[in-house]
Amino acid sequence: MPIRQLSETMINQIAAGEVIERPASVVKELVENALDAGATRVEIVTAGGGLNLIRVTDDGYGIPEKELALAIARHCTSKLADNIHDIRSLGFRGEALPSIGSVARLSIRSRTAAGDSAAEIGIEGGRVSAVKPAAANRGTTVEVRDLFFATPARLKFMKGERAESSATSDVVKRIAIAFPAVRFTLAGSDRPTLELPATDNTPEGRLSREAQVMGADFPDNAIAIDAMRDGVHLAGHVSIPSFSRANALQQYAYVNGRPVRDKLIAGAIRGAFADVLPRDRHAVTVLFLTLDPAIVDVNVHPAKADVRFRDPGLVRGLIVGAVREALADAGIRAATTAAAGLMAAFRPGAASYAHPGPANGHRSYEAASRASGFTGFDRSPQRPLDMGFDGAGNGGFRENDQVAFDTGPLHSADARAGLNEAAETLLGTALGAARAQVHENYIVAQTRDSLVIVDQHAAHERLVYEALKNALHSRAVPSQMLLLPEIVDLPEEDAERLAVHSATLARFGLGIERFGPGAVAVRETPSMLGETNVQQLVRDLADEIADNDTVETLRGRLDRIAATMACHGSVRSGRLLKAEEMNALLRQMEATPGSGTCNHGRPTYIELKLADIERLFGRR
Repeated sequence: MPIRQLSETMINQIAAGEVIERPASVVKELVENALDAGATRVEIVTAGGGLNLIRVTDDGYGIPEKELALAIARHCTSKLADNIHDIRSLGFRGEALPSIGSVARLSIRSRTAAGDSAAEIGIEGGRVSAVKPAAANRGTTVEVRDLFFATPARLKFMKGERAESSATSDVVKRIAIAFPAVRFTLAGSDRPTLELPATDNTPEGRLSREAQVMGADFPDNAIAIDAMRDGVHLAGHVSIPSFSRANALQQYAYVNGRPVRDKLIAGAIRGAFADVLPRDRHAVTVLFLTLDPAIVDVNVHPAKADVRFRDPGLVRGLIVGAVREALADAGIRAATTAAAGLMAAFRPGAASYAHPGPANGHRSYEAASRASGFTGFDRSPQRPLDMGFDGAGNGGFRENDQVAFDTGPLHSADARAGLNEAAETLLGTALGAARAQVHENYIVAQTRDSLVIVDQHAAHERLVYEALKNALHSRAVPSQMLLLPEIVDLPEEDAERLAVHSATLARFGLGIERFGPGAVAVRETPSMLGETNVQQLVRDLADEIADNDTVETLRGRLDRIAATMACHGSVRSGRLLKAEEMNALLRQMEATPGSGTCNHGRPTYIELKLADIERLFGRR
């Protein structure tokens, strides 16, 4: 087949294949256009998951009538001057509208503030209609019908209506977080209405918008981030470790106001929380990176979802360092959702459940109950109406049933905690004064306005781990000399990268040096690792250096060994503690960063406010 020039319609359809993947992609492009036009109100309407109808209306500057024809021509835009490296708008290529018009029925109706009337233009499957007068308020309305009617093969790859609607909602929410001063409305016959009222661009306004998108619990469980390094500014919020999710869908990242899904940023967030969250849990984050447009390339992905930084190591280091510092400065905090779950369990009529069994050194709930003589909530002396009362006086209140109440004299929790009354100063601390130990594993403490329940094993495990880790990284890691050096063959680039980082690796106990072209010789390994697969370790390090320019793999392995040692060396479940020991543990927790979760990511304590307890008893 001879080489020939493709038609304009075919060119636009090829571009649409890159830019317009699904209805959510159309919504993203149109909403970004509205925001670039200075809109303060954006309304989106969809039908059929967006395949039948997408309508985006804004109150922006509008498009002059004489420019409407240019708006749907390829590579025509008002957002880019002559410098491709100085991009300060969300869109800049001028491809979206002609691409959409090549695969759907598109109409644009717009009016400027100075215009006496509106004008409208349409494009259907690549065929452009003439501009005609129309009636409209200031702003622009873009309507897309029958998406992919001109390329029916694409319809086979669309998911169900619910999935497409959900993807559109996610796009709108992701954009809305970055523009809190704009009111967003998403409605349609295929979805419940989503309304996000405008707030403002202050830190409080941003947090309020984040709460609209991520839930009312987020502000109470979030830590503010604000850091600057070498001209790169990082701001936003991250959740405390005990407030996490099973996936990373609620991790939002923005570069100069642009929503991105960048693996470098995602990896940095994962690295920052590696010490306090297990691998199957993910932090909830909203992070804004602001930097000179000249040092970030946003033109590396057709949909502008990925970016490339000139200095990725700087960005990763800033995120990891700022988040870890914020977590340390935040002190000890418990997730409010844990208290909500505890209150739900205490409410009358709550469903009973069985503990899944012993895990990570904890005794099972059933075993602890038998040891303490506890018979379960559904046969408890404190719930006589649940003990078989049949309504005929034959159960619950019979004489032999009253024996269950003869449990002997009851002692207060204060008496069980010790004879000495807790000092008033302890009640003012974050975790309060220890009052009792129940089931030989849980410390019950009291503050001036709350009740605190601490898992003694999980708490001490975190304390021991932090102490081991600090000792490990405060000096050079002891190493062991190999009898015969291990030669690892690598690509020349990987060998060179390892040689550049050899001094850092030596601090962690790994001694390497170049051994001819394309190889390194390993002469020492960290003593803590014992017998290890040197070849695999070196290759893993080479891969990480290539990706992130760091040697966190080796640090991570050493930290995991410290975590294992901490788990086995900490206070075990089932050990009785004196009042002094319990209070000492509480004070250590208050002084140790990250002590709100154990090494496995589970919470170490739950706090129930006095007001919540009073509500349980109907006092409020």
